[in-house]
Amino acid sequence: MHNRSFFRISMQTGAWLILAFLLLPMLVVIPVSLTDKSYISLPQDGLSLQHYQNYFTSAKWLWATGTSLFIGLAVALLATVLGTAFAIGCWFLSDRMSTIARWVLITPILVPPVVQSLGFYRFWVQLGLIDTYTGVILAHTLLALPYVSISVFAALANLDRRIPQAARSLGASVWTTVISVVVPAAKPGMAAGAVFAFIVSFDEIVGVLFLTVRNVQTLPKMIWQGIQDNIDPTIAAVATVLTVITLAIMVIGALRKS
Repeated sequence: MHNRSFFRISMQTGAWLILAFLLLPMLVVIPVSLTDKSYISLPQDGLSLQHYQNYFTSAKWLWATGTSLFIGLAVALLATVLGTAFAIGCWFLSDRMSTIARWVLITPILVPPVVQSLGFYRFWVQLGLIDTYTGVILAHTLLALPYVSISVFAALANLDRRIPQAARSLGASVWTTVISVVVPAAKPGMAAGAVFAFIVSFDEIVGVLFLTVRNVQTLPKMIWQGIQDNIDPTIAAVATVLTVITLAIMVIGALRKS
């Protein structure tokens, strides 16, 4: 009994230490964002909200945030529609070719981001999509498709194949069967895939640096430029705002489940 208690306490302590190791580096940005200096540092003479004010009153920071949100939502919608259609088609076929297609689709996850971005750049130059919203949205959609398809595949794994067959035997068309039977079963995967697609797009920086110049300014690109040109504490304020929003969403989701 004593050994079991010691083992349980050790496991709990280890879990809390790992959690602290993961979270503490992110939480450091909170005091840094309150610094009273014009450079990255901990508060010295007192706390200041000047960098939050700079973020919420700066047109370029707000425009970059709006641009990232717009691109992220567009990518989430487009990737969810295409990824769901692909997953449902492969689920119906369930043959060797569909398996190969599934492996081909997940290659963006396996290829290094720099290699992907270089390929996008070479192809997008020929199509005239460099430094355009369309080019960024299409590139991010291709990067997000594997996450959507994997999520939908996982959701459809629980669907009995005899149910669509029964619907077809009762006279339902293929379209009706998909909309009434398959899509409802895939909705949890579609929702999760949409969230993943939005996060992938919102956080993407390497592809944006390759595909944009001046016309498209996303939030990660603004942060990158702030680090390269002058380490602006506004970056810490932006990071804090994003961290707080993420934690709030997680808490709300946990409360709803409980």
